[in-house]
Amino acid sequence: MNTNLEPIKNWFGYSRRERRSSFILLLILAIVIMFRYAEPKNSITVEDVTSSILSYSKEVTTDQVILSSNQAPFFFNPNTASFDTLIRLGLSEREASTLLSYRRKGGRFRAPSDLKKVYGLDSVKAVSLLPFVLIEPDTIRKQKPAGSRISQPLIDLNNCDSAALVSLPGIGPVLSGRIIRYRHLLGGFARVEQLKEVYGLKEETFDLIAARLTADSSIVSRIDINTAGFRELSKLPYFERYEITAILKYRELQGVISGINDLVDNKIITYEKSIKLQPYLKFGK
Repeated sequence: MNTNLEPIKNWFGYSRRERRSSFILLLILAIVIMFRYAEPKNSITVEDVTSSILSYSKEVTTDQVILSSNQAPFFFNPNTASFDTLIRLGLSEREASTLLSYRRKGGRFRAPSDLKKVYGLDSVKAVSLLPFVLIEPDTIRKQKPAGSRISQPLIDLNNCDSAALVSLPGIGPVLSGRIIRYRHLLGGFARVEQLKEVYGLKEETFDLIAARLTADSSIVSRIDINTAGFRELSKLPYFERYEITAILKYRELQGVISGINDLVDNKIITYEKSIKLQPYLKFGK
């Protein structure tokens, strides 16, 4: 029986050129499928790439935070600090330029709190730097007309006696005695502002006498936190008992405390507490 297949051949028929193209296309498709199933572990998806980028971003951010936290703050005078000094304190280039511009226009810092008045300076940074502001009276003293009374010499809180303190307005024998006792308890005043911590000394009294006071922080007694025992650490009024216990335990496990940031990063003390403690601790090995 003869079947006429001509219509079918015409319907599905290919020219030589078309057959060649189809063969090449099938070959390429076969190669792609072969590689897809031959190396499934090496395939890279969009999710893989995204997770890798996010992981890298987190690592970089973490490194930057650690670097920033390990940078210990230091005392500075905002009336004389250079651009580089402000950058090392953690200010951005724009904030440092803003502060310098404020000075060029006649602005002066007469108290640490004046730092918060600089428009454009991050308020959080300003507050964190307040304990490290040291303003020399000579940089803010105004010129007095000829014939005016000569200004009185400054009283160093770390070298004065009770009689010198009593000469200040609002300070009597009781307050002067408390100031002397608190100085011995601390191991010396690192900043004039610590006078506010003396029991019974009012804010208005401090504002009245602050300009006549200074504190030589170079003679402050420091405690070696890597060798001091519980009794020695407890003499510093800023420490709580549980904090001292945690420090001794951490020192027992880690061996050496390399800096104040070790205590902050491990949540042994708060960042605010570290600012108070910084002038009174040393980290010998």
